[in-house]
Amino acid sequence: MRKRPIIGVTMQHTQLLASHAHLREPEKSMSQRPVIGVTTQTLHSIDGIPPGLPQSVVMNQRYYVAVTLIGAAPILIPLLDDEPDALRGAYEVCDGILIPGGVDVDPNYFGEEPHPKLGRIDPARDRTEMQLALWAVEDKKPILGLCRGLQVLNVALGGSLYQDLEEQYPDAIKHDYFPTYGFERDHLAHEVTLAKGSRLRHLMELDRIHVNSMHHQGIKTLAPALTASAIAPDGLIEAAEVAGDHFCVGVQWHPEVFELTDPHTRHVFREFVTAAGRFGAKAA
Repeated sequence: MRKRPIIGVTMQHTQLLASHAHLREPEKSMSQRPVIGVTTQTLHSIDGIPPGLPQSVVMNQRYYVAVTLIGAAPILIPLLDDEPDALRGAYEVCDGILIPGGVDVDPNYFGEEPHPKLGRIDPARDRTEMQLALWAVEDKKPILGLCRGLQVLNVALGGSLYQDLEEQYPDAIKHDYFPTYGFERDHLAHEVTLAKGSRLRHLMELDRIHVNSMHHQGIKTLAPALTASAIAPDGLIEAAEVAGDHFCVGVQWHPEVFELTDPHTRHVFREFVTAAGRFGAKAA
């Protein structure tokens, strides 16, 4: 039987998927695979990119590999911030939205001037993801935010951020274990406590977990629509979700690094994709 093609496949992607074939969910037909829209970033928002390269959008393959192995059909959503009809069309195709990690969120979105420690920003990505987040919450379309994705969810729904934890959060532990500082992406930096009664705790089946940590911004004021579902030892909110039956979850760490090896993390991705499948079936 001919297998469904994976959008954007390269030899490297194929090798990564093949090396973890034993972790695949049972094969689904093309019509059964929920479509997960994965947002992208501007190439030149990344440090060290030569200015002469063509304007492009990119995203780490690990994000869409994670949902592919669970049984989704991932697509990459371009930064269509200046084409709202086209962006809405891309959104409508998706059964779920995944907002990955990336650069800092523009503080203008929560009414602050840039702090001297503010890092790179990506205005087109901010505009695109804020709009997608608002649509998803309004439509109760499943949405999963990872690292920056949690911050985007919070800001889109009316919350604010610390622009730099070391400077603005006096009791902060170290959160910026970046690969550029010599740390591996799977470095377990600290523990978080999962809130009783939260969707996240139910899915992880644990009350405490150790997480990686690659951020210097964090939630300052939690958006009214969100409930904190994980807390770091210094009191920083490390995950949040919308209560009720809408799958709207954001975590401050990078679970896509552990999805291939940790069954508890895999539960989160599986429930996200399952929720997207239910949403798509209902909308059909």
